[in-house]
Amino acid sequence: MFIPAIDLKGGQVVQLVQGKKLALASDDIDAWVGKFAHYPRVQLIDLDGALETGANDAIVRRICGQLPCRVGGGVRTIARAETLIAAGAQQVIVSSALFQNGRVDLAFARALADAVGIERVIAAVDSAGGKVVIRGWTEATALSAVEAIHALEPFCGGFLYTHVDTEGLMQGIDMDAVRAVRAATTKSLTAAGGIRTREEILALDALGIDAVVGMAVYTGALSLDDPALLPPALHSGRPRA
Repeated sequence: MFIPAIDLKGGQVVQLVQGKKLALASDDIDAWVGKFAHYPRVQLIDLDGALETGANDAIVRRICGQLPCRVGGGVRTIARAETLIAAGAQQVIVSSALFQNGRVDLAFARALADAVGIERVIAAVDSAGGKVVIRGWTEATALSAVEAIHALEPFCGGFLYTHVDTEGLMQGIDMDAVRAVRAATTKSLTAAGGIRTREEILALDALGIDAVVGMAVYTGALSLDDPALLPPALHSGRPRA
């Protein structure tokens, strides 16, 4: 399944290349919310929260009130996760807080799952150069994605795997890396990182993997009217709002 992405930074909807270089920015948040209104799942990331440069809480609350969102970016405490759930997030995406001193923090993972429910926790396992990276992809750990997933599987409802090496480059995702992650878990899995074509989305779907796409949608390389991206309810040709 295709999952549209909304990344927030400085009060705008943005797209970054590998989490660093600004490629696109839009003040028209409501326009993008409207474009994604028919999708059963939207990924909303507060990049300021992830990078510890601020927060976009009011916008996050507004979007969660309009779209079925799973929300990440700066979810470093149980209290923050609970606040996002109360704000309307269906699930929370957690990354950095799941790791301590370069290893999985099992105590925090267990406490978070107990507090909000395993099914509401998505563990983000972001990989660059073959190692899990945290804190907005600025800090590398000693773990591979597969090692992290094996440790975290008892404490989450699913995983988000971002292949940072290809993220934002629109050169395609590393399918071998994604297959290795798929083989490591029985939980739901979403992949992100440079996905640019309907063929990739369909190939991921055949493996039981959802696809989060940002840059290719925002640049128009992928059309939201492509049948490969439309939710099942719209395949019959019902007009889009």
